[in-house]
Amino acid sequence: MGFPVEPDMRMFLFGLFSLLYAFTLIGNGVILGLIYLEARLHTPMYFFLSHLALVDISYACNTVPQMLANLLDPGKFISYAGCTTQTFLFLTFAHTECLLLVAMSYDRYVAICHPLRYSVIMSWKVCITLALTAWVLGYLLALVHLILLLPLPFCGPQKINHFFCEIMAVLKLACADTHINEVLVLVGAASVLVGPFSSIVISYMQIIWAVLHIQSREGRQKAFSTCSSHLCVVGLFYGTAIIMYIGPNHGNSKGQQKYLLLFHSLFNPMLNPLIYSLRNNEVKGALKRVLGKERP
Repeated sequence: MGFPVEPDMRMFLFGLFSLLYAFTLIGNGVILGLIYLEARLHTPMYFFLSHLALVDISYACNTVPQMLANLLDPGKFISYAGCTTQTFLFLTFAHTECLLLVAMSYDRYVAICHPLRYSVIMSWKVCITLALTAWVLGYLLALVHLILLLPLPFCGPQKINHFFCEIMAVLKLACADTHINEVLVLVGAASVLVGPFSSIVISYMQIIWAVLHIQSREGRQKAFSTCSSHLCVVGLFYGTAIIMYIGPNHGNSKGQQKYLLLFHSLFNPMLNPLIYSLRNNEVKGALKRVLGKERP
């Protein structure tokens, strides 16, 4: 059903969301390109950032094209197979991003709290294992929801009050008891949001404690600067996700929840590359070198 707005507003939103979609693809594509081209960015921190950029591109490509199609034609249908696939992919990318952000916080913890052992602890084998684990667990957790969703009967009305096939909005259309599915969504959200978020908070408490013991002001600023971008991304992602899925009004697909999810699935992926490029001197330096504005 998308957004219940007038035709003129639909065209405005189509243009706005198309522009944001393009910025998302370009921004994350530039991040991926810089990390691939610049040898100085071949470090664990940017290895995880490249996976985050890939997830953000996947997020946008999974939900935005259908949303744009609905704005052009509000009566446009989506097939049952297409809807379940969209639900499964969204959950996969959401779970994967949660776990990647945890891996990135662990990387920052080791870099600041154990700098002399950083290269040993964060070896490429460990980094690849952490990234692969995030993707595999994200896939498996989403697969559980899909397996429980597929047997449900849908006898109408088959109108999803959302701009894409979000799982709670889809469950509301089932002609059967979905209590187990809804409980599993809540438990799954709590497990991949509260648990990882708690580990990130613990990591940063130790990071802050270590930074405060650095003698020089320049050293403290440099240590904080390597974490500030990640903290901004964590705040945006976990803040909206926790409100949507484990807040007091979780599962409500109307009003505020719909627009929160729009921010979560469209604006977050667009903002992430901006946050890392504007707040990270290494990324800005790499961009200047690639553009030929700075000699190596």
